[in-house]
Amino acid sequence: MSAAAHPTSKPAVNGAAPASSSKPQFRQQPYRHRHNHHRSRRNLCCCFCFWTIIIVLGLALLAAITGAALYVLYRPHRPQFTISSLRISKLNLTIAADSSASYLSSLFNLTLSSFNPNSHITFSYDPFTLSCLSHSVLLGNGSIPAFTSATNNQTVFRALISGARDLDADSVTSLRSDLKKKGGAPLTIEMDTKVNVKIGKVKSKKVGIRVTCEGIKGTPPKGKSPTVASVLDAACKVDLRIKIWIFTL
Repeated sequence: MSAAAHPTSKPAVNGAAPASSSKPQFRQQPYRHRHNHHRSRRNLCCCFCFWTIIIVLGLALLAAITGAALYVLYRPHRPQFTISSLRISKLNLTIAADSSASYLSSLFNLTLSSFNPNSHITFSYDPFTLSCLSHSVLLGNGSIPAFTSATNNQTVFRALISGARDLDADSVTSLRSDLKKKGGAPLTIEMDTKVNVKIGKVKSKKVGIRVTCEGIKGTPPKGKSPTVASVLDAACKVDLRIKIWIFTL
């Protein structure tokens, strides 16, 4: 008896196509571990940035509160500077006949006073660098030694300011115009230094300051006797190079 043939597929039902033979199918699983790893790093970075901002804002708030408390408690005032007198011993502008060269020589005697109006604050100054100018033309340089200004204390200094240098054409034109003015040439004294502030045992870091004294008018001497510049309208202002003083113990 012959063996019966076995069909390889089920017959179609109601004219439908026979079902295809089943094959194993593989579905690729997503890399959830890698995705979770990136998400974890991103969350950690956001958390770090958040707490960094919180800490910085907290320190800024603490510094502001400390500064406000110090201001209310001690009422700090900036130091005051005054030009007592300025004598012009020499202010010669020599110009060659063909205007090919110009030479300036000068000598000033400056008397300056510094006053500390604070009752609980001491100022300690580095040496001062002095400059005398007529508008933008530098007439001479000088210096004042370092000193400490105690509370409610006034200090008087005398300094020499001198210069000897060649001038360019623009400086010559500007200076000659100033020297011909009827009321005298407008003079400015600039003083640069660094200072730290001490309140009790608390001492600040050094900060740069510039003292600018304007409203001075002077004329060159005609003989050997010096002329006295007018300082009645002179006023000095103190500018901090940075606006916030950082105090350290």
